[in-house]
Amino acid sequence: MGLLDLILNRKSATSLIFDFDIVQDTTNRLHMKKLAIDTCASFLARTISQSEFRIKQNDKFVKDELYYRLNIRPNKNQTASTFWQEIMYKLIYDNETLVIQSDDDDLLIADDFEHNEYAVFEDTFSNVTVKDYTFKRVFKQNEVFHLRYSNESLAPLINSLFKDYGDLFGRLLSSQKRKNQIRSTVKVDAVTAKNEKALADLQEFINKMYRAIEGKDVAIIPEQPGFEYKEHYTGSGNGIQSVDEINKVTGGFFDQVATALGIPLTLIRGDMADVEKVTKNYMMYTINPILKKIKDEGMAKFFEKEDFVNGTRLEVRAPSYQSIFDLATSIDKLRSSGVVNGNEIRTELGLESVDEDIMKNYFITKNYQDGSDAVKGGDTSEKHE
Repeated sequence: MGLLDLILNRKSATSLIFDFDIVQDTTNRLHMKKLAIDTCASFLARTISQSEFRIKQNDKFVKDELYYRLNIRPNKNQTASTFWQEIMYKLIYDNETLVIQSDDDDLLIADDFEHNEYAVFEDTFSNVTVKDYTFKRVFKQNEVFHLRYSNESLAPLINSLFKDYGDLFGRLLSSQKRKNQIRSTVKVDAVTAKNEKALADLQEFINKMYRAIEGKDVAIIPEQPGFEYKEHYTGSGNGIQSVDEINKVTGGFFDQVATALGIPLTLIRGDMADVEKVTKNYMMYTINPILKKIKDEGMAKFFEKEDFVNGTRLEVRAPSYQSIFDLATSIDKLRSSGVVNGNEIRTELGLESVDEDIMKNYFITKNYQDGSDAVKGGDTSEKHE
């Protein structure tokens, strides 16, 4: 709609402007919401996807079919990292995730399903849909890998926060637009207003003038007979403060979502202050509980009770934020004081035990022995079977 039409048809113009503001404002708000949730969910997903899921039988790690499915190729169309990232996304967005096993042993993440809960009997899952295919069978609880993020969905909380922050965000955007808006008037003489051809030519001129002002740094507008253009506001106001306010509102909503998901704000913002301490708390209070849920569900669904009694375990090696070189001094102290042997240290480091006597034995260096032994002298270390 051109500027001249706005003058001559106020009712139609008012309706159009009102609809346009609603669509544009809603789009901006939804973008803010999606950005906050996607960033936080992606942060958790990237961490979980670095974990290794291992099967341990009688103190030996076994790389069998299940290990391959959990760590390499869960199904024909996904790698393990993509698979676990999608699980985390659904866990955050939907509060629960369902994984089923196909006839050829592929692990498939359900896009939609109906969870039928019972008080005494086993829960069932019906209308399980993966991509465009819906399974006709009903899956029992012991046949699926089912995770729930929390007792209550985070969606109502996030939606409630979004409503408050979204309203404030929209008001600030509207205020910012008004502060930097170019306001102008067009004065048309009576002769031109009565001539339809003159009005059409004038409308075309106004459209070109508008495009020049909008798209060029410098726009020169020639004067026209019967037409007077005048700007009342040049948009020279200081908008920096308003931009900062908008960023604060966006950051406030982002912080609330991150806090609800248990992600330290300094860590997700990329702050370097006390990063090791913050990462340790993040792993302990956010990632490890999620991995514990995955481990418990895997133990219950992948193994029978007899397997557990006979020593079969599912262990999850969480991503480490420290290398073995960072822990070298501590490892030396633990080993030389006789507290642990080599294989116990290897287990804590996520390494497999080795069948070597030197790794099975405990050693105590001379400076850790009591005074009587130290006076007697001898070797600098003592081996204890």
